[in-house]
Amino acid sequence: MFSAQEVARYLDEAHRSRAHYQNLPDAIAPGNFDEAYAAQEALCALWEPRLGRIVGRKIAVTTKVMQELMGINHPCGGAIFASRIHQSPASILKADYINVRVECELAVRLACDLPKASAPHTPAHARAAIGEVMAAFELIEDRGADYKTSKALSLIADNAWNGGIVIGPAKPPLARLDLNGITGSLMRNGKLEATGKTDDPIGALAWLANLAVERGRPMTAGMVVITGSVVATVDIAPGERLDFALDGIGETSMTAI
Repeated sequence: MFSAQEVARYLDEAHRSRAHYQNLPDAIAPGNFDEAYAAQEALCALWEPRLGRIVGRKIAVTTKVMQELMGINHPCGGAIFASRIHQSPASILKADYINVRVECELAVRLACDLPKASAPHTPAHARAAIGEVMAAFELIEDRGADYKTSKALSLIADNAWNGGIVIGPAKPPLARLDLNGITGSLMRNGKLEATGKTDDPIGALAWLANLAVERGRPMTAGMVVITGSVVATVDIAPGERLDFALDGIGETSMTAI
């Protein structure tokens, strides 16, 4: 019989012992998405006394390529803890992580709750709930995973690999600003490395709001939500600096030590 608590204890010990990522053993692995999210919630309950309360949410596996790789047809969600929200410019100690990688994202802060309603939340509901927008880095704690063989249910149980975020200055979104298709630019040590565009972040926010409602944990005012990577995941070495800017939104900066 599946036990969310057993999976949570297994993952907690894996993180404590700095173990290389592996898909969950068949004997304890979740068999469906409900079980995977139950395991994630049990893991978060173990972590909250150490990492602080959950103050944000992440969306993962947003691209069709990654979804096909993992054999799913929708994104995945995870939690962000209070102690893991860093303000730009931030210095990240790589030794604090097993294997940290970086994604570049549009982050939003909710101005109002997205509770259970008579119908699912739509992108229009989600857009109306946004109070502030900002550029953000997500710190991906993948523990050296092989992305090609990683299973979606194990990823979800492991809190979708969120190791924190680095957020830039926040600003209210202009009413006329379409948050889809905004150009983002990543600089490494002052040199342009990659560019990309936001891809339906409001649709992603609505999807995440509905997932949160389904799990009985609706998102609330003040939460920060990251909406999916604008460019491919990158590595950062000690001594390097990354700067990410979103046109009309702002920028965020981090260095690794």
